[in-house]
Amino acid sequence: MNAKELKAILQALQDHEVGELTLETPDYKLSVRRGSPQVQWIAAPPPAPLPAPTPQPISAPAPTPPASSPTPVPPSAEPPKPDTNHYVEVKAPIVGTFYAAPSPDAPPFVKEGDRVQKGQVLCIIEAMKLMNEIESEVSGTVKQLLVRNGEPVEYGQALFLIDPA
Repeated sequence: MNAKELKAILQALQDHEVGELTLETPDYKLSVRRGSPQVQWIAAPPPAPLPAPTPQPISAPAPTPPASSPTPVPPSAEPPKPDTNHYVEVKAPIVGTFYAAPSPDAPPFVKEGDRVQKGQVLCIIEAMKLMNEIESEVSGTVKQLLVRNGEPVEYGQALFLIDPA
């Protein structure tokens, strides 16, 4: 294949709005993909200014309680968070739009608390008008959905946390 033939192929792809082409002969293999995923930038609001510190008078240290009396520990305002170190993150393999269900009126593929098997479809990511099913890499329980339906996702972004236990 020479440069003129390659230009003609690329022009035909553009004229007919073909997104991807793979051409294979005994002599060569040519794969062409048009366009690149659009990156959406979302500006974060500026952080709120910190309040100015108020001067505190210097005073003598408070007396320490006797060692024999145990100090009561006040109950925490928030319950302890579960240990997520052993959870498996299912990450987006491509850039696109996350869909939790096969169609708008269908139930989601999975919900938090559902038991999933390795290879089970968890969601769909739409990229360049192609629907890509994302499958579970492990068997386990879906502990957390990290993305909402219809949100754009980036390559490598965590979508789900699965407890393989």
